[in-house]
Amino acid sequence: MPVTRLTEHARGGGCACKIPPGLLDTLVSTLLPAPEQRDPDLLVGLEGGDDAAVVRIAESIAVVATADFFTPVVDDAFDWGRIAGANALSDVYAMGGTPVVAVNLLAWPVDVLPADLAAEVLRGGLQAATEAGCHLAGGHSIDDDSPKYGMAVTGVIDPTRLMRNSAGKPGLPLSLTKPLGSGVLNARHKRTGEVFAEAVETMAALNREASIAAVSAGVECATDVTGFGLLGHLLKLVQASGVSAIIDSSAVPYLEGARESVEQGFVSGGTRRNLDWVLPHADLSGISAEDRLLLADAQTSGGLLVAGEVPGAPVIGHLVACGDAPIVVR
Repeated sequence: MPVTRLTEHARGGGCACKIPPGLLDTLVSTLLPAPEQRDPDLLVGLEGGDDAAVVRIAESIAVVATADFFTPVVDDAFDWGRIAGANALSDVYAMGGTPVVAVNLLAWPVDVLPADLAAEVLRGGLQAATEAGCHLAGGHSIDDDSPKYGMAVTGVIDPTRLMRNSAGKPGLPLSLTKPLGSGVLNARHKRTGEVFAEAVETMAALNREASIAAVSAGVECATDVTGFGLLGHLLKLVQASGVSAIIDSSAVPYLEGARESVEQGFVSGGTRRNLDWVLPHADLSGISAEDRLLLADAQTSGGLLVAGEVPGAPVIGHLVACGDAPIVVR
């Protein structure tokens, strides 16, 4: 029986199909409230480009809310569900929260792809939620030309232990909890059908332990690395915090096969858009064209970028006072 290649039914793949960051900033800017209209209980809103919204509901508890979904990043339906589930849950972990309940978001071409594949996607999402100790109950589905899956997730957090983009300070180290390269490997998988098991398991891995470790260490600033790439998410962090960052390119970890894939031209349009957006704000003169693309690679369900040290995670740079460029890579 021929294998259904889910990635052939999507124009993009995973978080690489995000709306370009520059355009997204323009769209979101129309929703920002005037300072006098800001509710003090909305602890995290749109201003800093954070991963989720946070609303205080009592002195010692706040609700974290997010939604994330995307087109197939791999051909295996169950793995896609696991990856999409882990990716949605990651937004809560990036804030330092604990996921409590999630609901499915499913778009499916019902006259094109069999229903049993959709069931496998949902089963993969359920596994991710179960591993996270998060309830998964119901959701919403539509008939659509392109398959899409993800979750809306609600979690809880102690408002005094919140991690956000805008809390970075000069002198703090930058740690990265997952290797880069899922974007180029996903692009290669889409074009060739090759399966990269390490990339699949890395994308499906929860950021729970990294989040717990960061919060326990008193970290106040973090984000997760997804569709805007390491450079794109770092740019949002330094802009929100009013600092600059210096990255040691030799310290950045990559998945096996990522560099080879870039050299062979397996680069998504999302990655190139990320690089174009970051270039005016970064000094990348000291690194190769391949390194630039890898650092801008549109990740799916990437790790946490933490302004602080996380046990077992490499330190890839540090924050400094504002300099000539928001980001310098050496």
